[in-house]
Amino acid sequence: MQSKKHSLVESLTNVLIGYLVALFSQLLIFPFFGIHVPLSDNLLIGLWFTIISIVRSYTLRRFFNRKQHNNPIGDMR
Repeated sequence: MQSKKHSLVESLTNVLIGYLVALFSQLLIFPFFGIHVPLSDNLLIGLWFTIISIVRSYTLRRFFNRKQHNNPIGDMR
């Protein structure tokens, strides 16, 4: 079973990479739709979504780890 600390580290790494990809995507795609947002606002918006993503990812990871740990049929494989 994955430790809570490992779950958090994995989630943070995943979200950080996702944040960078999203930020660069926003900078490239938004202008095509006439959306012009200052870089500072893009960074803040991304920060909020990053925090939400970390909480979501960590919570789901812990849920599935708990479900797997409490499943006696899954232990028989």
